[in-house]
Amino acid sequence: FPKGFVWGVGTAAYQIEGGARLDGRGPSIWDTFSGGGDSEPDEHMQTKDNGDVACDHYHRMREDVKLMKDLGLRHYRFSISWSRILPNGTLAGGINEKGVNFYHDLINTLHEHDIEPYVTLYHWDLPQALQTRLLPGWLDKAVISHFVEYASL
Repeated sequence: FPKGFVWGVGTAAYQIEGGARLDGRGPSIWDTFSGGGDSEPDEHMQTKDNGDVACDHYHRMREDVKLMKDLGLRHYRFSISWSRILPNGTLAGGINEKGVNFYHDLINTLHEHDIEPYVTLYHWDLPQALQTRLLPGWLDKAVISHFVEYASL
C-alpha cells in the first residue's frame, strides 16, 4: 500500500446505532423499508430485521470506543444519521440537540482514545420526511438544499 495509506474500520449509523425512536430521532427511509418503528417491512425483505436496536451503539458508544482502542484501532469512519440531527430532514423542522450531542460525545471519546474520526454525512438513510409521495427524495432537486443545510451544521 502507498505511503500514507490509512487503515481503519467503518460503520453506518443505521447498522449499529439503534435508539431508533429515542431522544428525538426521526424516522429514516431505512426504518420504513425494514419495518422499524411502527411500519411494516417492505415485501422484498427476506428477513424481518431492522435497526431499532441494532448493536445498540447509541447506548454503548463509550464501551465500543474502548474496544476499538483495545484492538489497536487508530482510525474510525462512521456515518451521522441525518434524521438524528434533523428529525424532519430540514432546519425548519428543528435541530435535535440530543442527536448533535451524541455525535459530539462520540468524536470527543474517539479523540480521548487517540482514534481519528472520519465522518460520512450520508450513508443512505434519508429522513423519511424527505421521501414522500409529494417529495420523492433524491429524485427531487429540492432535497439538495436540505442536504446543504444539514451538512452546514
